Amino acid sequence: MRFLHRRGERGAAAVEFALVLPILLLLVLGLIEFSRLYNIQISLSNAAREGARNMAIHDSQSTAKAAAIAAAPSISPSMSGGQISITPAACAANQAVTVTITYNVSLLTGYFGTTLPLTGKGVMLCGG
Repeated sequence: MRFLHRRGERGAAAVEFALVLPILLLLVLGLIEFSRLYNIQISLSNAAREGARNMAIHDSQSTAKAAAIAAAPSISPSMSGGQISITPAACAANQAVTVTITYNVSLLTGYFGTTLPLTGKGVMLCGG
């Protein structure tokens, strides 16, 4: 069967594609951005949990911060000790220690802003 094209409908597919393409690109870029942010959020939560665990066992802020930084090797640029807060400063038996990591993520596309602050939090009971 032979398809007949009317003269007025010749470029209709190209025009429709041109109208749909920006929406499609926005959806794809949004999905990529969301996936990356979700991955970083999970890494921050795991790093904070590891820092809290280390603080609860060893009662040393410097080793707890180092453990938290080492627990998130996929975060680039890597975290610094200044982004990690530990409360209370020293562990006492049967007291909970909280490690909070605040990290500003640079967004890839710029469509949704330039940076987004993410927070990871870990809580552990002191004394192991």
